[in-house]
Amino acid sequence: MWIILVLASVALIFVVLVDGFEAMVQPRRVTRPYRPARLFYRNAWRLWRALGLRIPSGKRREAFLSIFGPFSMLTLFALWVAGLITGFGLLHWSLETPLHATVEERATFGTYLYLSGGTFFTLGSGDFTPAARPGRILAVVEAGMGFGFMALIIGYLPVLFQAFSRREGTIALLDARAGSPPSAAQLLLRAAQARSLATVTPFLEEWERWAADLLESHLSFPVLSYYRSQHDNQSWVAALTAILDTCALLLAEVKDTGRFQAQLTFAAARHAAVDLSMIFKITPVPPDPDRLPSDRLQRLREQLRQAGVPLLEASEVDQKLSELRGMYEPFVDGLARFFLFTMPSILPEASTVDNWQTSAWMRRAPGIGRLPAGAERDEHFN
Repeated sequence: MWIILVLASVALIFVVLVDGFEAMVQPRRVTRPYRPARLFYRNAWRLWRALGLRIPSGKRREAFLSIFGPFSMLTLFALWVAGLITGFGLLHWSLETPLHATVEERATFGTYLYLSGGTFFTLGSGDFTPAARPGRILAVVEAGMGFGFMALIIGYLPVLFQAFSRREGTIALLDARAGSPPSAAQLLLRAAQARSLATVTPFLEEWERWAADLLESHLSFPVLSYYRSQHDNQSWVAALTAILDTCALLLAEVKDTGRFQAQLTFAAARHAAVDLSMIFKITPVPPDPDRLPSDRLQRLREQLRQAGVPLLEASEVDQKLSELRGMYEPFVDGLARFFLFTMPSILPEASTVDNWQTSAWMRRAPGIGRLPAGAERDEHFN
């Protein structure tokens, strides 16, 4: 029996160490389906998502869902630490490590668990200490492993927040360029109305790099996918969708306006959408209802023409646009449904108010200007 317990404790320690290494240190995506971290996130998000759906949509639901990302990371750390402490405690118990004790107490599994916890966190209380060489060696190994494990895991937290900050910093650029939530129509119309349609090409270059960084960082650290943006009407899925919509319109509808760069950005963004759908095992779902029915498409074309955007007149334009949308919409819609994000419109029903226009300070400051009727205050200033 003691041999089985020794093997079980060693296996538990090994599994926790490998899982922590694969989740935080190894940059390559791990495809093995049965991993503690993957099973934890799959089931924890399923529960959290179900609770979130019980909350009416709006700020309260978004606030609740935004807790999951950082809270789940702390919970996973705690589970790893508990697993290592339990593994070493079980190993001491199975080996019946002799103890020096300052109190009269029979050595039980709880005693060895306490010894393991004190050793892992290097408390140095001294009420229970190993009396034989094997136990002392095991205590030294656990103390060194605990110190190194905690330092390694905590050291990677800044890496996560830097990746999150890079993602959100670029998303914030969409506010004045494409509205909030962002839309491809607003991006092209605002550029055309400012007679700056040529600036779309360098803008897409930046978003090509953003999509590549999103792919790399979120494959290495999938937990970043659960981190939500500062504003409720922004998200990484909405930004990715708006950029794909923009590239699709440029490739199918617009004459000679950065077509090559649009192809490159479209490829990078679609790659990110497809691979992220795969790692979360999300089934692609075609949007229902259609995000751009024929009547709204005609309205979009009319607005683009009035703004001075040169449009193609070929008969195959509709088919080309439909093919391009079919290459990414099922994937981004599946991501939006899974993470409970709102899919952005290609052409909004009504004009939107940008986040920078909706602060309470602008309401109070004289001479700054008035908000459009019906504009809500920024949630950060409520």
